[in-house]
Amino acid sequence: MAVALDQPVPDFTAQATSGQAITLAGLRGRKLVLYFYPKDSTPGCTTQGQGFRDLHESFEEANTVVLGVSRDGMKSHENFKAKQGFTFELISDKDETLCQLFDVIKLKKLYGKEYLGVDRSTFLIDEQGVLRREWRGVKVPGHVQEVLAAAQAL
Repeated sequence: MAVALDQPVPDFTAQATSGQAITLAGLRGRKLVLYFYPKDSTPGCTTQGQGFRDLHESFEEANTVVLGVSRDGMKSHENFKAKQGFTFELISDKDETLCQLFDVIKLKKLYGKEYLGVDRSTFLIDEQGVLRREWRGVKVPGHVQEVLAAAQAL
């Protein structure tokens, strides 16, 4: 079952960088931005991650945790995070548990070939674990600022 706006998000546990196991329940009392992206170290995903990195302090001031999610493995995540100086953790979702929960796996086309990939999407969850905003099919320019404004307004 996928998440729905204004409904509680089921608790989850996910492996993240820095050796962390992250649970939604463990983040109660803080807002959460969960952003799904297709692949580590690709141009759009790098730009998007840099945007969250550059505004990290503002998200912190808005009592908001930022987590990036892709199907890449932990080694790839650790390298990507270190190379870009990300100030937030990345979740490895190789088994697609979170991707399925948030319904972000979509049929995509690249060079005429169809494949299942992650649709760039962002979700804003409130302090009680309720999904308040979602952005699907995200275009990177201006997106992080829009998410920050929504987190600040929540």
